[in-house]
Amino acid sequence: IWMLTGDKLETATCIAKSSHLVSRNQDIHVFRAVSNRGEAHLELNAFRRKHDCALVISGDSLEVHHNFMQHTVMGLYCMFASHICCDFSRLEKDYITANVHMVAVRAHLLKGDGGNDVSMIQAADCGIGIEGKEPNQVQLLKHFINQILRFLNNMQQHLVWRYKYLNLCLKYSLYKIFTTKAVFSSIFYFASVPLYQGFLMVGYATIYTMFPVFSLVLDEDVKPDMALLYPELYKDLTKGRSLSFKTFLIWVLISVYQGGILMYGGLVLFESEFVHVVAISFTALILTELLMVALTIRTWHWLMMMAEFFSLACYLASLAFLNEYFDLSFITTWPFLWKVFAVTLVSCFPLYVIKYLKRKFSPPSYSKLSS
Repeated sequence: IWMLTGDKLETATCIAKSSHLVSRNQDIHVFRAVSNRGEAHLELNAFRRKHDCALVISGDSLEVHHNFMQHTVMGLYCMFASHICCDFSRLEKDYITANVHMVAVRAHLLKGDGGNDVSMIQAADCGIGIEGKEPNQVQLLKHFINQILRFLNNMQQHLVWRYKYLNLCLKYSLYKIFTTKAVFSSIFYFASVPLYQGFLMVGYATIYTMFPVFSLVLDEDVKPDMALLYPELYKDLTKGRSLSFKTFLIWVLISVYQGGILMYGGLVLFESEFVHVVAISFTALILTELLMVALTIRTWHWLMMMAEFFSLACYLASLAFLNEYFDLSFITTWPFLWKVFAVTLVSCFPLYVIKYLKRKFSPPSYSKLSS
């Protein structure tokens, strides 16, 4: 993010901190005034040794750097996230815009509110002219004006929800069926004997579990107006806590735990025929998947309920046609039902207890508003 302003260095730095472009404790590197190639080279070497800092540069220093080492300095600038360009004229704004666009080949959005921002906004892929107290030349050459900036807020909220939904999809992509098969293979000395064959694998990935996972796109932690009123709710997203090594390891541990319970439960509770292991473990696997989706949902939608019941109904209806994989005389008995119920209970109940305790002693930020 680049802030191009005609203000002095102190004013531009204060604005950058108050707008959270630069955090309070972040290191700020100010390019001192240089007049020749040697001084510019020494200043760049000092800047290369910095990490996670914000760059502050004036228009005069920028001109000297670009006169002697244009390509080197632009590539170095683009390695950092925050840039504060102060005491800039209109020509210097245009110059830095064109060079950043040339070095970092991606879509650029620029906003401005003054007449000296017109050419800069015109050069952007998406230009936003903000109508303010300054002259309205900025309204003449623009792509968007501030009367429709509310749609950008809605788009931001939509992207936040889609980011969280992507995290959940990644979670369920490494779920129980793979760990169940891995546990089964390890028990039998890694023999190449498949546990679930044919339609069971296809059915699990499609009609049995697909619709509940897809319905999570409708999940909302808070209402849209509340989310726009309290943008700090999504502070964790900027820190990467929703999808980090810690959360990934937690998902893997949950998957290993439930996959092991499903497999060992089927092996311990089956009686006479090995095909009963498949029936018990696979049915408990489907129920566990549906219950875990229900555990994840924060705000229920009627389509989510429909997806849950539809998937369960599809599985129960397909049992009549799966005589190739299941013993139909066994799955219609009470022993089958209580064994499936027991395995599913051991698989899911501890996680429900953990989630309840976590919400009680360390509630998420959105639950504080809803309560």
